[in-house]
Amino acid sequence: MGSVRKIATKQPTEFKFTKENLKEIDAILKKYPESRKKSGVMPLLDLAQRQHDNWIPEVAMKEIATILGMPPIKVFEVATFYSMYNLSPVGKNYIQCCTTTPCWLRGSSDIVDFTKKHLGIEVGETTKDGKFTLVEVECLGACVNAPMVQINDDYYEDLTPEIMKDVLEDLASDTKREIGSQTGRVNSLSSAGATSLLKEAKKAKITIQDGDK
Repeated sequence: MGSVRKIATKQPTEFKFTKENLKEIDAILKKYPESRKKSGVMPLLDLAQRQHDNWIPEVAMKEIATILGMPPIKVFEVATFYSMYNLSPVGKNYIQCCTTTPCWLRGSSDIVDFTKKHLGIEVGETTKDGKFTLVEVECLGACVNAPMVQINDDYYEDLTPEIMKDVLEDLASDTKREIGSQTGRVNSLSSAGATSLLKEAKKAKITIQDGDK
């Protein structure tokens, strides 16, 4: 699963959306008819998670229920069903390693094993300094650039254990790192180079696959 699914035993007693997020909620709810505003439960849960250090306390779910005029249990059902919602504290850098077939065939198990060893934690655990949490997830939709991980909102693709080490060390030192392919691949281009739109590729100075020049 993508998130740390255990529910936090220590829960805050209060939660209120910030003024900025209340404005965002107004904009979100305008997308739905008044009679269907309960449909905003998922984006509101995401908003609460981002406001509250990347996890959602029970009081936030109750606040969302009040805003949407729905029973709290209905909000709990959504939050506990979808793995993208964290129900307990996670690290500053939330590492989601894709281990679905395409990534696995390209060595995702090596990325997971290296990350566990490098950080000294198991899957589902957080480092003692609170900087990293490691989880395994299903397909993140970047199969062509496998293996890859999602860290917070960012994708890091075309990984090897050696590259993953650099990624983790940069994040540990709060150094900004380029996201996307870590080998210089352009978007989802074949690793062998462009095979179509060759004139455009030449103009963009993109490598063209041998035999297509």
